[in-house]
Amino acid sequence: MVESVMQPDKPSNWNLPNILTSLRILFIPVFAWLVLSERWWWAFGLFVALMITDKLDGDIARARGLVTDFGKIADPIADKALMITALVTLNIAGPLPVWITVVIVVRELGITFWRMWMLRNGRVVPASRGGKIKTALQTLAVGLYLCPLPGWMGLPVYLVMLAAVAVTVITGVQYLLDAEKANK
Repeated sequence: MVESVMQPDKPSNWNLPNILTSLRILFIPVFAWLVLSERWWWAFGLFVALMITDKLDGDIARARGLVTDFGKIADPIADKALMITALVTLNIAGPLPVWITVVIVVRELGITFWRMWMLRNGRVVPASRGGKIKTALQTLAVGLYLCPLPGWMGLPVYLVMLAAVAVTVITGVQYLLDAEKANK
């Protein structure tokens, strides 16, 4: 007789964190429309709400033991989709220089594909503290660009975005250097 080994039940994909992640994905086109139609306060408000759901879904999933494979895949996709949409629509609407979007998108997608490749080869590359700082700076910078501020705030907003770009590049390079050290 073969004994069956009891395995803990996996949480259902139908849970609050995954619903929040799915809502974030579903509202990205609405956000894009708000930016492109220059409804700045509405775009800013929705962006803030979507970023809050990003924080909440992970916190709730970990606190309640609701981490799922769907969430592990969908959450980073939602994050990247929202940030890339924000940057591209800000380029189209005019206030953000295109080179900033190119640098951030190349780094984000490059590191994402590299991490997927590493995972396929049995190596997990966790998010670093620098990556969390990068996300916070990118979020702040995009939020400032979305917020209809007085003209004199243009330079401070641009400087925050430059800081976000710098940290984005530095953390991307750091991921690669750390991986190289780990392989030696």
